[in-house]
Amino acid sequence: MTELRDPERMRVAVVTPLSEELCELLVALEPRLDVVRDQSLLPPMRWPGDHEGDPSFTRSATDQARFDELVDGADALYGIPDSDPAALARTVAANPGLRWVHTMAAGGGGQVKAAGLDPEVLERLVVTTSAGPHAHTLAEFALLGVLAGAKDLPRLQAQQRDRVWSGRWVMRHLNAMTVVVVGLGSIGQAVAERFAALGTEVIAVNRSQKEVPGVSEVYPPERIADAMARADAVVNTAPGTEKTLRMIGKAALAAVRPGTIVVNVGRGTVIDEQELVAALEDGRIGFAALDVFATEPLPADSPLWAMDNVLVSPHTAALDDAEDRLIAELFAENATALLDGRRPKNVMDTVDFY
Repeated sequence: MTELRDPERMRVAVVTPLSEELCELLVALEPRLDVVRDQSLLPPMRWPGDHEGDPSFTRSATDQARFDELVDGADALYGIPDSDPAALARTVAANPGLRWVHTMAAGGGGQVKAAGLDPEVLERLVVTTSAGPHAHTLAEFALLGVLAGAKDLPRLQAQQRDRVWSGRWVMRHLNAMTVVVVGLGSIGQAVAERFAALGTEVIAVNRSQKEVPGVSEVYPPERIADAMARADAVVNTAPGTEKTLRMIGKAALAAVRPGTIVVNVGRGTVIDEQELVAALEDGRIGFAALDVFATEPLPADSPLWAMDNVLVSPHTAALDDAEDRLIAELFAENATALLDGRRPKNVMDTVDFY
């Protein structure tokens, strides 16, 4: 990243819904920030972490010009303008002084990639993500998904609905299971920590062979089928990139043992949904808990909706009442690092965009 216009201060444009309280928190945490915003130009939030805001919100031509003027004079962007890659591309082209973009999503690489920015533009920008604040809530959903499959939740619900008191059966137990965690970023590490604490053997698939507490072995992505052959459950936390596209596909799903549980809290594109449906139908996958999908909203004609052994969650598992504050705190910490000449957290790889 090249130098700021004023190395002693940073002008930040808030381009995503953020309360006045949290705008003021940014300055309280890092007084060298000049946080510019106009709440009348930002869509209202519908729930915590609603970084796109109410879709019915529109700006007049005059208001849009005011919004563009605000972002075009900034050193840094708090969010991607209107969560729109085209708006990011316009802003970067119009603002040669822009030096830092912080995405609200933990996996904001897809939006940045879709903006089609030239390599020399990416060279001048630092792009950071909001990885971290979502990790604990997603890890809890992963735990829910594996437990739901292990404890035969669909069967219990069906028997309760039909008032059937069946014979007893043995359920699976976490301390006798092996869970494969795909991806060892902040979410994957939080997932591994929780399962390891419950006595589960945790192995992982990750590009770098780093040591993570609670993980006994790490496989490279090209050996994902070998890892999945050992799994009682698989939890995907990997981001959506060209290299992870349908990584959990035909070959990987062919390797699993019958009844394997699948949970997806990473990106929907990592799992080949057509192959997953086939595996759910023939029993290779006994249960799937899915918070993310290749196409969102999940199309009404997707067979996943009607499958009794699937739990569909509308990309809501990450939400947390504290999310907006946690992201603001992360942003302020990174602003301090940049102003002090240090590397911030969560710098995006602008080759693979994760």
